[in-house]
Amino acid sequence: MFGFQFDRRMINIIIGILLLAAIIQFAANPGMLFSIVLSIPGVLIAITFHEFAHAFAADKLGDDTARREGRLNLNPLSHLDPIGTLMLVVAGFGWGKPVHVDPRNYTRKMPMDKCEAIVSAAGPIMNIVLAFIFALIYCAVYKFGSMAFLSSTAGGIILLILQDIVITNIGLGVFNLIPLPPLDGSKIIMPFLSYNAKQWFMNNEGIFYIIFVVLWITGIAGIIISPVINWISIGILDLAKMIFGLG
Repeated sequence: MFGFQFDRRMINIIIGILLLAAIIQFAANPGMLFSIVLSIPGVLIAITFHEFAHAFAADKLGDDTARREGRLNLNPLSHLDPIGTLMLVVAGFGWGKPVHVDPRNYTRKMPMDKCEAIVSAAGPIMNIVLAFIFALIYCAVYKFGSMAFLSSTAGGIILLILQDIVITNIGLGVFNLIPLPPLDGSKIIMPFLSYNAKQWFMNNEGIFYIIFVVLWITGIAGIIISPVINWISIGILDLAKMIFGLG
């Protein structure tokens, strides 16, 4: 346990250095800074609803830990992790403040690992649902907005923000489905593993955490999931356009 915590501290230092380098790079490019400002609404919405969904699902399954810790709300300040939020803004991948749960409080109507899988899946599912909702809003604005509004600076900015909200939610949802600790995907797959596979997975959680961070900071994780994010983004926007009869 101590070794794992040490590794995580070292990894956080590495992330901090990379984050500082990214911020310096963005600061030197005004165009990138403008993109960062536009991405803030998407980041706040994506992280807040993602973590709220975890808290809500756990509460419904009988664990009131999140409720007692003040996480069962849509206040962004309750859910934002400083480094995770900045990483989502500057790198497109990040995280919120983890929602604490006590599996011992879950309903006994289903196995504990299935309850954990449901709670873990609630966050990414919420992000995909939000992406579709804002894709519909984007298409509604595009279809019913006047030509003068759509061609104005304000109209263009609003469309860019809505589009970014869609992409950010999809990015956060897909990113968290990677089946490696500490991401949601690592708990979602548990009910589908054999007993021996579960024990092996849990016994090597620290190693998997390090593997994940290496894949992330080297950009390999982004290379792997970027096509998935693009594919889902295009699919959701195309479906929304079809609903509104847009070509």
